[in-house]
Amino acid sequence: MNVSLVHSAAAREVTELALQVPEGCTARMALTLAGWSPMVSGVEDQSLTLGIWGRRITQDQLLRDGDRLEVYRSLRVDPKVARRERFVGQGARGTGLFARRKPGSKAGY
Repeated sequence: MNVSLVHSAAAREVTELALQVPEGCTARMALTLAGWSPMVSGVEDQSLTLGIWGRRITQDQLLRDGDRLEVYRSLRVDPKVARRERFVGQGARGTGLFARRKPGSKAGY
């Protein structure tokens, strides 16, 4: 079976590897066969987040021919917290869909 392994260690830095694996191969076995276990931390303790074509999977998921196995890095900041901090910095008047209304117009239009 042919699968692709994809990992981004940093922004705008993508490592992709085409790999042939035997039938019945799991995601963990594919990382080991590719030699990515030492390069990507978290394989042994199963704290690693994996996905196939953008859908989250476990390390014991069986792979199929043509799958794109993606190794995700953890988020530095919670997206909700980051949005709240941006909102506080911008203020209530300069944000939102209707921030640039015409003078005298109704709110929401």
